[in-house]
Amino acid sequence: MSLSVIYTRAALGVTAPLVTVEVHISQGLPGLTIVGLPETTVKEARDRVRSALINSGYTFPARKITINLAPADLPKQGGRYDLPIAVALLAASEQLTAQNLECYEFVGELALTGALRGVPGAICAAMEALRCGRKIVVSKDNSQEVGLIQEEGCLIAQHLQQVCAFLEGKAELEPPCREPLAVPVITGDLNEVVGQQQGKRALEITAAGGHNLLFIGPPGTGKTMLASRLNGLLPILSDREALESAAIHSLVNPLTIYQQWRQRPFRAPHHSASLTAMVGGGAIPLPGEISLAHNGVLFLDELPEFERRVLDALREPIESGMIHISRTRAKVSYPARFQLIAAMNPSPTGHYQGNHNRCTPEQTLRYLGRLSGPFLDRFDMSLEIPLPLPGMLSQRNLSTESSAVVRARVQRVQERQYERQGKLNAQLDNPDINAFCELSSEDAVWMEGILTALGLSTRAWFRLLRVARTIADMAGSERILREHIMEALSYRAIDRMLVHLQKMLA
Repeated sequence: MSLSVIYTRAALGVTAPLVTVEVHISQGLPGLTIVGLPETTVKEARDRVRSALINSGYTFPARKITINLAPADLPKQGGRYDLPIAVALLAASEQLTAQNLECYEFVGELALTGALRGVPGAICAAMEALRCGRKIVVSKDNSQEVGLIQEEGCLIAQHLQQVCAFLEGKAELEPPCREPLAVPVITGDLNEVVGQQQGKRALEITAAGGHNLLFIGPPGTGKTMLASRLNGLLPILSDREALESAAIHSLVNPLTIYQQWRQRPFRAPHHSASLTAMVGGGAIPLPGEISLAHNGVLFLDELPEFERRVLDALREPIESGMIHISRTRAKVSYPARFQLIAAMNPSPTGHYQGNHNRCTPEQTLRYLGRLSGPFLDRFDMSLEIPLPLPGMLSQRNLSTESSAVVRARVQRVQERQYERQGKLNAQLDNPDINAFCELSSEDAVWMEGILTALGLSTRAWFRLLRVARTIADMAGSERILREHIMEALSYRAIDRMLVHLQKMLA
């Protein structure tokens, strides 16, 4: 026949829209035309496919060839369409006598020899194909990636000849390898941090409730060290969460997916990171740091050194757990449900009070003014990390809990939250707060007076209730008591700092 239809998948964020490859061979001057909004890399497929067919022992049709990639309004880019185009050409020129081609999808780039190469986003394409009831053929380079899906229907090939032999019933294609998955490796232990018991307590609350945390303190007090231990306190990813993270990472760096399976992401971009690097972007947007940190931790060290517009761009994703990127050619949404952990010095000199602080209140307030109020409002907790007490560094063998011990407690608290409300406390919305964070009338009036004195917003009220709910869960209490509210209020260091500076300037 002179017309054939093959199915493949595009890469558009974490979705993989279906693309129909239609090939028509007709009379006319020899030539090949690709239509359907192809990028340059897709147009170059004509040369790769021609060489791959010839070097695989097939004939490239010397006739007029029209290739349509439908839908026509969906941008196509990359070499992922090489294999489906080659199979469609062979079927249209009757060099491939195969049945039931509509039951398969093909994704892969072709070398000039006909060998198959891997493509980004193969795990997204495989999940969508299996959801639609079709089998999918991918390169061996993507074998470990699609093997994580743990479902039947993925087939692995190394060469175009293998694919054709399979479609003609002359050979079989192997399923993806499913080797034993590596156990997540957590580097750094909480008991390596000297002192800072309040910081460790705040870190445990953060892990138990999924809260955002800001560390404030002089240089060298252990802020970064504490933040880097958070991953060791969090339970490993569930299979669903691991697949979500793997689907995002497959678009950027698929080689690391297998080694980091079920390990929570920990992203720590440098303060020179651009807006595009942080939230994602491009002609067809790729994920940024906040999406790569999905289901994990985003750590921002030296927080005031980041560009203000970069930080303010995080405000909406922190609330919604999604980032929507609109460009001329594509509009893409990526998940971005992460825990934001940040560290900063309280002044340009690194100190807030005492003999080390050489800044005036005006300079300190100007330094803190690099961070917008609405952005600071997104932190559930902020804590001052002081210099170690005299004599603490010289002590040896200080007995502190390990990360494994704290992680076991965190897991029990999280299980209690999922049983009660189906989500972590940090994700409670207003109706959930009314249902699970009820206060006595006396405590509510007392708490409102404190917030008014600190000049906090309504958002801070709800964030304080979420933190107090987590503290109550850690204490095994069904109700939020005043002692839980008082501890939650103690983790508002940035608010007290700003009020103190404003009083000094008044």
